Amino acid sequence: MYGTQRALSAYKTIGVETGVESADPHQLVLMLFDGAMISINDARRHLAEGRIAERGASISKSIAIIENGLKASLDRDAGGELAERLASLYDYMRTQLLKANLGGSDAPLAEVHQLLGELREAWAQMGKTVPARMQGAA
Repeated sequence: MYGTQRALSAYKTIGVETGVESADPHQLVLMLFDGAMISINDARRHLAEGRIAERGASISKSIAIIENGLKASLDRDAGGELAERLASLYDYMRTQLLKANLGGSDAPLAEVHQLLGELREAWAQMGKTVPARMQGAA
């Protein structure tokens, strides 16, 4: 069983690395949203199962994706007020995730997951309407 889990983990890592290498900037942001949402789902599962250390690790991973990926990729000069509002929303999400970790509460996890899902959907829709030549200019 352990060997199978290790092989599956290696396969997933290779798949993610390959996806990152071939993704355009728009797709990379979608991958960040997906990664943060997966980590939050993992945290919710760990919370329900009483695995405190694993919950904390999953929450920390989601915070890192939000801070070092989504928030860091904002272009505040080009994005203006929208970028500032998104930065504030990402700060709020970080605070909610910290509350969830400290308080062992599912509600903040569910809220952040929903917010990320709504942002992801909007970003995905934007990708369908923006010409491909402009997506690389983000």
